[in-house]
Amino acid sequence: MIAHSAYLSTINIKDAFNLSWDFLQKGGIFMIPLALTSIVGLTAILFKFLSLSRGRIIPDALAVIVINFEQHVIDGTIEPILKEFQRGESTLARLCAVAFKYRGRPRSEIIHAVETSSREESVQMHSGIGLLDTVITIAPLLGLLGTASGLVLIFKGLGDNSDHLAIARGIAEALRTTIFGLAIAVPCIVAHGHFTRRIETLTMRLETLLSHLAAACEKITPNT
Repeated sequence: MIAHSAYLSTINIKDAFNLSWDFLQKGGIFMIPLALTSIVGLTAILFKFLSLSRGRIIPDALAVIVINFEQHVIDGTIEPILKEFQRGESTLARLCAVAFKYRGRPRSEIIHAVETSSREESVQMHSGIGLLDTVITIAPLLGLLGTASGLVLIFKGLGDNSDHLAIARGIAEALRTTIFGLAIAVPCIVAHGHFTRRIETLTMRLETLLSHLAAACEKITPNT
């Protein structure tokens, strides 16, 4: 039974691959740039999923430490924390290192220093979003261009004795590039919206934590 199920699954996968390959072949030359565009879009989505993971931006354990940073100072247990800041394995750690560097200064100076460093971090957080924007714009246009090119060839060959059924099939095939272009753009639009909201959420969380840390660093003497 298990072997039979595995055999059926193999057949289904093979049939799906054949259908997909047939779909791409009948779409014409414009399927090639569309396929490349789909690979770029998928790569950008995977890259953003990895780069915007909580562990890379705001590790939960480090967030708790930042919230209780003042108590760690009182207890004299900040050495391991400072080492984690200096390693800079996350966005929060790198910005916390900047805040601690300006310890003992007025809170406004600490916040200004952190905001200056956060601009570079913001650029890194937004990297890849522009690529998704490009894919979202180009994919439907390439699809429409492929369809328009196919329709031109179809109507160019029209005559008095044209086979209307063949024309209908030709138009259907010409529309394949539009379908493929939209199929590429839609997931990228969804991913773009998700990543944009995630960046906004993470940015607000960073601001809250760093504001809390700045208030604690203001009370620390520079020699600490």
